[in-house]
Amino acid sequence: MPLDRLPFQPPLEPMLAKASDGLPDGDGWLFEPKWDGFRAIVFRDGDEVLIQSRDLKPLDRYFPELAAPLRASLPDRCVVDGEVVISRGGSLDFEALLLRIHPAASRVKMLAGESPASFVAWDLLALGEADLRATPQGERRARLEKELAGVAPPVHLTPATRDRALAAEWFDHFEGAGLDGVVAKKLDAAYQPGKRAMLKIKHQRTADCVVAGFRWHKNGPGTHVGSLLLGLFDDEGALHHVGITSSFTWERRASILAELEPLRERAMDGHPWREWAEWAGYGDADASGQRLPGATSRWNRGKDLSWEPLRAERVVEVAYDHLQGSRFRHATTFKRWRLDKPPTECSYDQLEETAAFEIARIFGGGA
Repeated sequence: MPLDRLPFQPPLEPMLAKASDGLPDGDGWLFEPKWDGFRAIVFRDGDEVLIQSRDLKPLDRYFPELAAPLRASLPDRCVVDGEVVISRGGSLDFEALLLRIHPAASRVKMLAGESPASFVAWDLLALGEADLRATPQGERRARLEKELAGVAPPVHLTPATRDRALAAEWFDHFEGAGLDGVVAKKLDAAYQPGKRAMLKIKHQRTADCVVAGFRWHKNGPGTHVGSLLLGLFDDEGALHHVGITSSFTWERRASILAELEPLRERAMDGHPWREWAEWAGYGDADASGQRLPGATSRWNRGKDLSWEPLRAERVVEVAYDHLQGSRFRHATTFKRWRLDKPPTECSYDQLEETAAFEIARIFGGGA
């Protein structure tokens, strides 16, 4: 795809963020919501549009509905950094994004009609013949606001503020719309491809979960524990697979295997996920629509996600940042064993509920 008139060519490594425990103090910061979608850098040169992913691959075939709106909303020649998201029911839906990574064009086309994607812009890296990567963040933001002043859905300009107090409100309120937290950027900083030059402040909470299985390390069965499979009970007493924890050192992986060995004996007898094991290799959901611990991954079909059952008798405390539906959005962090707590107390009612917040109110926000 020719993009010859742009001041630089794709691919471009995106600027990244490093985790921070809280919002930075002092002046000189720009704060934005942290969107829960696919990172995307859009290159436009007239009618030619390329949407590049975080790992430098084209995303265009998975989101064909965005090409025309990007041509209509973005400057004729530009490079814009942002995020592809899908909003459904007043909240962001990351699972709907994952469904788009599908080899069949007919399937992608159908999903594009059912749940169309949006593009949220937050940085302007090139405009016309000008390379803006060395331009300070504050000036890039001002130029982005000017160029996208008349932008129309499904293309949006992310809200931004220099007010730390307002950013703190966003951190609390925007989570109900499915956002991850807040991003902080230095106003005087250049765009630094591939560098962790931004700060991301994400929600951190803890939960007590049942350990009902594990996966082997990628080195193969019989080596080390790769991850623990976590479960929570619903109001009817059913144990749901809610995610994994895998934050262990190499030495800890070996010791955990020794600790769990007694729980492997006769583990499948009466196991709450017994029927799920029969579905391994046949899809990623059982008849109830629940996601299975042995399911294949839509993001990486070749990854081995087979699992080993454990008697559901051990409780672990984990840190998590976001609950999406009935599952943890990201892998959790192992905190400690809870040998003092019975598995029956590991239920959804311990989790903090976040009030809903209409995504339209965020999309409609300005600087």
